Amino acid sequence: MRIAIDIRRMYDFGLATYIRNVVRYLSRNDHDNEYYLVGSATRFEEMGELPSNFHLLALQNPEATFANYLEMQKAVNAQGVDLVHVPHTFWRPLFIKAPFVLTVHDLLDYMYRAHARNTVPRVVHSYMTQQVMNRAARIFAVSNFTKRDVSRIFQVKPEKIEVVYNALDDTFMRGHSTPAEQTMVRKRYQVESPFLLYAGRISPHKNVARIIEAFSALKGELAKEGAFPDLKLLIIGDEVSKNPDIRRAVIRSGVQHDVRFLGYVSIDVLRVFFDMAKIFVFPSLYEGFGLPPLEAMAHGTPVVASNTTALPEVVGNAAVMVNPENVFEISRALLRVLTDQALRNRMKAAGLEQVQRFSWDASVGRMLDVYRQVVEEHKRRR
Repeated sequence: MRIAIDIRRMYDFGLATYIRNVVRYLSRNDHDNEYYLVGSATRFEEMGELPSNFHLLALQNPEATFANYLEMQKAVNAQGVDLVHVPHTFWRPLFIKAPFVLTVHDLLDYMYRAHARNTVPRVVHSYMTQQVMNRAARIFAVSNFTKRDVSRIFQVKPEKIEVVYNALDDTFMRGHSTPAEQTMVRKRYQVESPFLLYAGRISPHKNVARIIEAFSALKGELAKEGAFPDLKLLIIGDEVSKNPDIRRAVIRSGVQHDVRFLGYVSIDVLRVFFDMAKIFVFPSLYEGFGLPPLEAMAHGTPVVASNTTALPEVVGNAAVMVNPENVFEISRALLRVLTDQALRNRMKAAGLEQVQRFSWDASVGRMLDVYRQVVEEHKRRR
């Protein structure tokens, strides 16, 4: 088979991680088929060394332009590929000759963000997406929750949707950080106190304001017991400046001296923070999958997470789950996990076991099976 994979959106951190892992594991497991990575030479170089059956299908026009959109479709058609894998829903491949498969990570744009759009653009956006979903030969959904949403919102037949889970980047599977790495991070970021950790995007559906409010309530309970007087909350993620309600929550909750915003950090640094954190807290309102809790579990860190959307499917019985809209429930869960050592030990063991349920080898193997099915079906129809 000759398979094209769209790699243009590798400037988006989450998508870059997904695309990189799909390509990496395909390159390890499949030396028979030919792969054409469609995008700029820069994106191709970011993949690192690849075997000889992986090629660049270079595009010259800037990404996210109409010229690039037309160039992409022309290049794919000219190459005569058997299949195109679009690993997101941002590009609508309406004029390509080969069958295509899509990956749907979540439907955030059609749910929590929808109210921010004007009515006409929102309707057009939804209509175009539905057309592409219906034209796709298969849809990869990253969770059963996302599969149900795709079927319900876009009226896609469930049998057309394959659940192919995400898995951890190899970086988080290398084991614990060394004492030297932890000392380096403590000095660089001036972290000397025990801390709770949130890592992820800073946007309304991530519920960071309620994390801060729950942390404030937790500090009050700990003060009554004289425990963890110097406990901090570290928030790793970008776009804090675009969400002023986060800063207001800190001031309103009176925890200005105990909450720190560290901005973006590299994966190598993030894994060290996971090792050092007392608890990873992730009461998100909406997740199509939700990798950060699994990343924390891989480092033995207890997790408090939402009991909604895809998160119960991802964390299983290895996390303490809470109603993400109840600040006091979040606070009580944090207090319990922080102070109950027996519970922490059980969560650590359960978390390490839960991580093993998700494998890029298994996920990419399933993708390959679907690639073959789609190409064979297309040949029979022709």
